[in-house]
Amino acid sequence: MSEPSTSQPGLAPSSGEVPLPSRTDPTVARASALVGGPVGRYAGAYSGWWTPLRVLLALAALTLLLGYGEKLPCADGQWVASKQYTHACYSDVIPLWGAEGLASGAVPYRDHAVEYPVLTGGFMWFTGELTRGWHSLAENGTVPGQDQGVVFGVLTCLLLALCGLFTVAATAAAAGRRRQWDAAILAVSPLLVFHAFSNWDLLAMAFVSAALWAWARNRPVAAGVLIGLGAAAKLYPALLFVPLALLAYRTRCWRPVLWAATAAAGAWLAVNLPVALAWTAGWKEFYAFSESRPAEASTFWAMLKHFYPHTFGSPAEAGWSPPGVAVALVLLAALGAIGWLALTAPARPRLAQLAFLTVTAFLLTTKVWSPQYSVWLVPLLALARPRWRSALIWQATEIAVWIATLLWLLGGSDPNKALTYEVLTWVLLLRDAALLVLVALIVRDIRRPESDVVRSAEEPDPGAGLFAAAPADRLLGRGRGHPSHSDGPDGPASGVELARR
Repeated sequence: MSEPSTSQPGLAPSSGEVPLPSRTDPTVARASALVGGPVGRYAGAYSGWWTPLRVLLALAALTLLLGYGEKLPCADGQWVASKQYTHACYSDVIPLWGAEGLASGAVPYRDHAVEYPVLTGGFMWFTGELTRGWHSLAENGTVPGQDQGVVFGVLTCLLLALCGLFTVAATAAAAGRRRQWDAAILAVSPLLVFHAFSNWDLLAMAFVSAALWAWARNRPVAAGVLIGLGAAAKLYPALLFVPLALLAYRTRCWRPVLWAATAAAGAWLAVNLPVALAWTAGWKEFYAFSESRPAEASTFWAMLKHFYPHTFGSPAEAGWSPPGVAVALVLLAALGAIGWLALTAPARPRLAQLAFLTVTAFLLTTKVWSPQYSVWLVPLLALARPRWRSALIWQATEIAVWIATLLWLLGGSDPNKALTYEVLTWVLLLRDAALLVLVALIVRDIRRPESDVVRSAEEPDPGAGLFAAAPADRLLGRGRGHPSHSDGPDGPASGVELARR
């Protein structure tokens, strides 16, 4: 799955030149033949109204429109003959309109124990209120009348689409002015077509990308606030503190990370504490549900249970929840490996690389890996390793997992058309292998900085933020005093130069 190096003649950008994908990425360069070939070397990258950001947003809008079309067959909620499986249009948004009490006007956490963190519950409630407002206008003849469940789905998709556009813009900004075209991997992501509206993940993704953007712009407090708010929507944004802590240890630049952690805790408490104090039982439901939830079919825990039923739990158990200690130990082992890599690499790893590895470690070890969770990785991959072929191959396997999972679920209503779990397992293992190949490629880029297409002599890490000015690196077993990326006599030293010293 490894691609040819961008150092090939005719593909590598010169120093200071904007690396356009059609000239720097072999896959995009070949695909550009369909529209007349790569962009000319002397074409203006920032001329005219169509700036890179506007092009990226236009592409993302088209992708999100396709995503809405992919869910459209299920929009009316009339899922006869298992249409949600046969048309691959399932979305949690439609059934949860009724299941979470939103259809009856219930306030999340007060009237109904919602199985999501506070900001996601608030997002659902806000959309529900907009739906009732639309219904009131429809009764007066001001706007066309529609079933409230349909209106709720449309408004949810519209608000999530805004989150998606913001995620693309923030990812482009976090990539830096030279590399903002890397965000095209997210803007035209096939996985985004299938999972943009499967759940409310785009809300948390917007906070993560904005936090990386704020950190890259030397705004640690703002980054911390955004991480805290993201963790109040989905817990995974809090994982960003793992790479931040590793880089803080390596650079001895702890103060910004501590400020960010304090701001994150404050932001998280600001939105959680009022709800927790007012409606404690409803607020605790998400955490209690997460703890008792059985292993999902897409996790290796579920595979262990299926193929070794006598070893893991009782053979008669329909659902099995692995011990929390076991899940935590496996995750800690994976994070320990990432820590060792981060603290022994010859050149300081980039923040996006470590963030991608950390979130991937969480997904590979968690007991709950809903298929839409994988879309979390797309903006991180765009920043960590913006190479199109490997990114598209991995996303193809994720789409295959989604289709195979729906066919497997179809077995509950029509066993004659179902996919067995054994076949699903092979698809899952193929996906896991593709993801591990991405991990291996990023590890190689960290160990051999000259293979990292993002690094340059001028900017070893566009997302480093305050780490970029750190005067020294601390590597395990080597003490202090090793030069960092920013101490070259003529300006910042590249990862390649540092690796060669």
